[in-house]
Amino acid sequence: MVSTSDIIGALYYLSRLINIFILVRVIFSWVNPNPHSSLVQFIYAVTEPILSPVRQLIYRLGYNGMIDFSPIAAIFLVNMGYSLLARLVIGLW
Repeated sequence: MVSTSDIIGALYYLSRLINIFILVRVIFSWVNPNPHSSLVQFIYAVTEPILSPVRQLIYRLGYNGMIDFSPIAAIFLVNMGYSLLARLVIGLW
């Protein structure tokens, strides 16, 4: 049987992994890696479904500057989502 701590631990590691992928994507934007690399394509495939809606929301709120704040907002939202899911799991068990 799966315990509550196992579920919370899995959620924790998943949220940290997503945060690392987002940070790697930020670094990729600075160094401009080969877009045909399988690692680059994987990072973009994993992070784009998270970053794209956040980016669209930021632009709808009126920000049209040169700096993309969507990775910061996405990391914040992933951490909030982990916190809410962990509390939900604790409350259900």
